Amino acid sequence: MAIDKEKIKEHIRGILEALGDDPEREGLKDTPKRVAEMYAEVFEGMNYSNREIADMFNKTFEDDLSFDKNSNDMVIVRDIDIFSYCEHHMALMYDMKVTVAYVPAGKVIGLSKIARIADMASKRLQLQERIGTDIAEIIQIVTGSEDVAVLIEGCHSCMTARGIKKSAAKTYTSALRGRFKNDVSLQMRLRA
Repeated sequence: MAIDKEKIKEHIRGILEALGDDPEREGLKDTPKRVAEMYAEVFEGMNYSNREIADMFNKTFEDDLSFDKNSNDMVIVRDIDIFSYCEHHMALMYDMKVTVAYVPAGKVIGLSKIARIADMASKRLQLQERIGTDIAEIIQIVTGSEDVAVLIEGCHSCMTARGIKKSAAKTYTSALRGRFKNDVSLQMRLRA
């Protein structure tokens, strides 16, 4: 489903009117168009299923490192910056850091593709918990590994800028798949 920029423009204009402002005044004339362009960019991930994102970033290399299927050797990429928008308030989730780890199962993914997957999965109206689940699923599809972990730390403006207004609050989530669910040694290395 493509993002309908014309409908967004129409509704943003209505929101400006509902707020009691004049959408024709100088500072707001192009606001509906700018918001529609921004939404098309920041919600790009809504155009794709997890399978389509996996296909988009499926750049793997046959693993010649002789990873044993029972090995605890892993690939970890930390501090991937992302942002998203909460589906409850359409409020910004920001200062988000993602850690992705997996135990290779015959092939490895290009490292930049891990960051691209995290970025695209976050470009949806989302919950932080679902972002981690989506990233884990996509990494499993691309790498063929069942052993995937995704940790996310983030701030939510629905908690920091409105409502309870706790500016220092951070949310931590984890999506653990395969051996990461029960293997304490893998979990410890992930957090080290």
